[in-house]
Amino acid sequence: MASRRRMLLKVIILGDSGVGKTSLMNQYVNRKFSNQYKATIGADFLTKEVQFDDRLFTLQIWDTAGQERFQSLGVAFYRGADCCVLVHDVNVMKSFDNLNNWREEFLIQVASPSDPENFPFVVLGNKVDVDGGNSRVVSEKKAKAWCASKGNIPYFETSAKEGFNVDAAFECIARNALKNEPEEEIYLPETIDVASGGRPQRSTGCEC
Repeated sequence: MASRRRMLLKVIILGDSGVGKTSLMNQYVNRKFSNQYKATIGADFLTKEVQFDDRLFTLQIWDTAGQERFQSLGVAFYRGADCCVLVHDVNVMKSFDNLNNWREEFLIQVASPSDPENFPFVVLGNKVDVDGGNSRVVSEKKAKAWCASKGNIPYFETSAKEGFNVDAAFECIARNALKNEPEEEIYLPETIDVASGGRPQRSTGCEC
């Protein structure tokens, strides 16, 4: 099969435990949602091919654990990120209040990006479907004001359960990641033969 050149865009999703990071990723990549909550251990990622302006990109979306005991793992997963997504639950004020901590930790851990004030973030206010919106405690106005104070970060209100605004949010995320990616293409073969050569070799893609 013919190989094509496509760019790899790495996206990190951060936020408190239970805000819906895994559900947002699964809804976007797999069009699936589960009501069963299962905490992410360490980190996991999914990939999705996206196309902009007749160019093909591979979006690598990293879902990280929200629990504090896993935050020390962050530096390995954050490295090389092109965009960071900050997620809060519009029904839980603490998850919104903690956005600043997640943002600051990312900027520290990411090995000091050359221009931290302009590093692309996107904020998602998730679970807008809960209780018909009657349970929300973080208003859209409050969230947008915080985003404006941090350099006009794009803001989207989403429902991973219903799929509301998820595609639009991730399109913005991908475009912001693309702006941050240097003009070089990463060669990714269409197929990888892991059977040849006997024992499969360990991937060297992650230094963790």
